[in-house]
Parts: sequence; structure tokens; C-alpha cells
Amino acid sequence: MDMFTAVERVVSEAERQLDAGAWEPAARDLALVRQTAAALDLAVGPANVQEALPRIDRLAGLREALAAIALTVARTHGRLAWFLAQCSSELAPVLHWRALPAPDGHAFGAVLPDLGQLADAERAVRFLAAMLVRTGNRPGTQH
Repeated sequence: MDMFTAVERVVSEAERQLDAGAWEPAARDLALVRQTAAALDLAVGPANVQEALPRIDRLAGLREALAAIALTVARTHGRLAWFLAQCSSELAPVLHWRALPAPDGHAFGAVLPDLGQLADAERAVRFLAAMLVRTGNRPGTQH
């Protein structure tokens, strides 16, 4: 399963829980949701912008996105932490990617992602960011 599909599956589950009222984020969590969405948007820009960047910069942005998710998971508990931890797990292959050649073959198992893999991971981050924006702006939520 590609990263986008995996993240889409987790986001769909979260949205079902939100819509059913099974998950009602607290005001503190909503603030974290909005901060995380903004950080993800900064880390991974629009597709046309990302695709023009060198591979090393694209990978750096994806790693920054994972770091933003990890910081939010560290600052909360319950459903928001569980949700973002699962999204992070789905995006974890990014941590095994490299952008630099390893001429001696010693890269600690890191592999060069192809452009399709980079685009898929970036699309997954954008999708997650959009869901977080929607969640932070749900009717009845305070800003």
C-alpha cells in the first residue's frame, strides 16, 4: 500500500469518529491540531513547488513534517496522539530514505526514493494537513 492510501485510511477513520461524536477534541488539542497543520503546510508545499525542488530539499521537508507530527504526539494524549502516531507510522519509510549517493554501499539501509515515492509521501502530508485544518475549523470549535 502506498503512503497516501495508508494515510487516507487513517484520516477516514478519524473523520468517522469525529462525525459520530466519538472523538471530540478538547480546546488544547484543537490548538495543537491547527499548529500541526500549519507546520505540515510549511514543510511540504504545493506539488508544483515541491516537484521543482532538488531531491534533498524534498526529503528534508518530509522529515520536517514527521518531526512536526512527533512533537504534537509528545504534547498530547488520547485519540489525537493515537491518530497522529498512526499517521507517523504510515509515513515512517521516509526516515529510511536518502538523497545522497552512497558510493561505498554503506548507507545504513537507507535507500534512494524515486520521484513517485517522494510525490506520494508529499501528497499524504498535504492530505493530512488538510484534514487537520478541517478539524481545527469544525463548527462549534473555538479559535
